[in-house]
Amino acid sequence: MQLKPLPCDFYLQPTLDVARNLLGAFIVRELDGKRLITRIVETEAYLAKDPACHASRGKTRRNAPMFGSPGTAYVYLIYGMYHCFNAVCAEEGVPEAVLIRAAEPLEGFGKQVDLRLLAGPGKLCKTLALDAALCGHDLRLPPVQLVKGDLVPAHKVLARPRVGISQATDRLWRYCIAGSPALSRREE
Repeated sequence: MQLKPLPCDFYLQPTLDVARNLLGAFIVRELDGKRLITRIVETEAYLAKDPACHASRGKTRRNAPMFGSPGTAYVYLIYGMYHCFNAVCAEEGVPEAVLIRAAEPLEGFGKQVDLRLLAGPGKLCKTLALDAALCGHDLRLPPVQLVKGDLVPAHKVLARPRVGISQATDRLWRYCIAGSPALSRREE
């Protein structure tokens, strides 16, 4: 497998396209001398004027990384215990991001790996040790990179309502690979 990090221009597409096109891409994590590779199977888009977006009411200390360079990480803590890993999208100053909700473990996890190990943003971050120290990290560089994968055919992509939000719940901005056992929620 040739590992080619996604270029900065990838994140300058419309954010909904980035969320859809991240399906099938890989997260490559260097951790404790090992290389872990996962395949992204579920994402959610958050746009600047979206009431569910952290930055919809303006810039704060917490959401400042969303206003940064496209292709950088935005990692934040929720419920005081779980981290969420996002890729910043759009041009600098426009606070948009894609939450990586779930991934399939591919390499570096051992032979008897649970396919649901990364099924949810908290599980994904805990397993890959993605925390606030990586906030603002350039996702083209180690120790965590988003890498080009095969584009998932349209007939295998599901668009569903986002999860865990109280506003704009009607928007179908959560994208999933149909039939993946690693989704945070089962989808038919």
